[in-house]
Amino acid sequence: MVCGEDEFSVKLSAKRVYTEWCALAAGFDHEIVDASAANAGEAVKSVARVIEALQTLPFFGGSKVVWMKNVNFLGDEKAAMTQAVTESLAVLADVVKGMKWEDARLIISAGKVDRRKVFFKTIEKLGRVELHAGLSMDDRDWVMKAESVIRLRLKETGATMSNASISGLIESVGPNVRQLMNEIEKLSIYRGDGGRIEMADVDAVVSRQRQAKAFALAEAVGQRDLPRALRLLEEEFWSMKTDSKKSSIGLLYGLISKIRLLLVVKEFVRLGHLSTNLDYGGVASALAKIPPESFPSDLPFNPLKMHPFQILKALEQTEAFEGDELVAALGLLLECNRKLVSSSLDDGLVLQRALIGILGEGRPADGKERERFRKPGREIRS
Repeated sequence: MVCGEDEFSVKLSAKRVYTEWCALAAGFDHEIVDASAANAGEAVKSVARVIEALQTLPFFGGSKVVWMKNVNFLGDEKAAMTQAVTESLAVLADVVKGMKWEDARLIISAGKVDRRKVFFKTIEKLGRVELHAGLSMDDRDWVMKAESVIRLRLKETGATMSNASISGLIESVGPNVRQLMNEIEKLSIYRGDGGRIEMADVDAVVSRQRQAKAFALAEAVGQRDLPRALRLLEEEFWSMKTDSKKSSIGLLYGLISKIRLLLVVKEFVRLGHLSTNLDYGGVASALAKIPPESFPSDLPFNPLKMHPFQILKALEQTEAFEGDELVAALGLLLECNRKLVSSSLDDGLVLQRALIGILGEGRPADGKERERFRKPGREIRS
């Protein structure tokens, strides 16, 4: 049994096992039973087809491989709770117990499973179970796993992606394997067969998840991309009209956190704790070597407690800023805070001025030349 919430890994592993077993068994009598059921009746029929396939010997002799594919009634689904499905799985469990497995092999690929149920315990006892858990923000290695999934899928499609575009895709989608696969499919179609996918394609095609949208403005600041930052700021103010949880102060605090992180990471580089050529694994390893007592225990002020992916992104972006520019940026944001709280100026205009003051000089993180804007302190007229 190959199962778990990581649908892509489950399908990939089950297909690999099925192909290997078919090659070893030879013959032409192998069967694939699609056990994806919309209701209890379809589930019972699928189980009956699997039992029939197992009990039907190969016509030309030899061994037979049966793949019970896409099972969706082994967890807490509505169909799984019915008596008819429970009884049919009990019959299949008895068949599995009674077989000698000299002439047949069975693969079951499923999504979420209830490990407390008799059927799962029977398979676990008599055979082998592979569990593929879904990606989670709580897993510090989820970014590396997501990157591995992306590269495997790219190999299948024949497309290629730059490291920056892979990073951007992960940042936009987050720990969601199914959504990552959907977005790669869209990108491959967008670029054409065998095309190289760049960051511009990710920006144009990929659907940003809610958590990615929340950090998009701060990431544009990190990339020193003023036009994009101003556009995203405008989008944020439009969304405030329908989302009462968002506010100008909330946007400001997000920018403060980003600039503070860039400043700390730049200091890490200066002190030799980090270098700008590190990948994700190198960042995680380097952070583990920094003495924890170097920082306060509060999460917002302790980069060592942040996810290494955040540090990696900041590390890539620090090259766009000098240290004194980041210090000056914090001063601009402090002044912005005072104006938002105590003045009658339009909040959007106040934040726009702060962004122009922070991003208007210097080079962007991607190294591309962009239009120069006025220096901080000059009067900006709306």
